[in-house]
Amino acid sequence: MHLTLYQRDDCHLCDLALAVLAQARAPEFESVFIDEDEALEQRYGVRVPVLRDEEGGRELDWPFDAGRLAQWLAAA
Repeated sequence: MHLTLYQRDDCHLCDLALAVLAQARAPEFESVFIDEDEALEQRYGVRVPVLRDEEGGRELDWPFDAGRLAQWLAAA
């Protein structure tokens, strides 16, 4: 599983998502900041933070907690 967290600079919701990922001991993930990428801005602008399974194409939009994250990861 290759995970990417799409986020913004200075985003308090993104900080909360990072805390949930740490709490749930999520697998390694890549952080991608969408601020200076027009295509990513259009796709994720109002949705960040978004966790994406790059292999499966599934996305988990905020808000999520450790339980919901664990279910989402297990469903892969």
